Amino acid sequence: MIRCRLAVLMGERKVRVADVARDAGVNRSLVTGLYYETTQRIDLESLNALCRYFGCKVEDLFVYVPDGDSKTD
Repeated sequence: MIRCRLAVLMGERKVRVADVARDAGVNRSLVTGLYYETTQRIDLESLNALCRYFGCKVEDLFVYVPDGDSKTD
């Protein structure tokens, strides 16, 4: 399973969904979906914008957790 760490990154920087959407230039519904881990797909342009905004790599935003492993970041 792929887990999204957007909520963790947002918490570390104390930013809100609206702040990320506005400042990164991505759709608010995308940020909300990633925050709650309900998003099924993300386009590369949006992924690039989020990585640029947070100054991180893709692997900082998403982490692979083998199926059946209940540990989270």
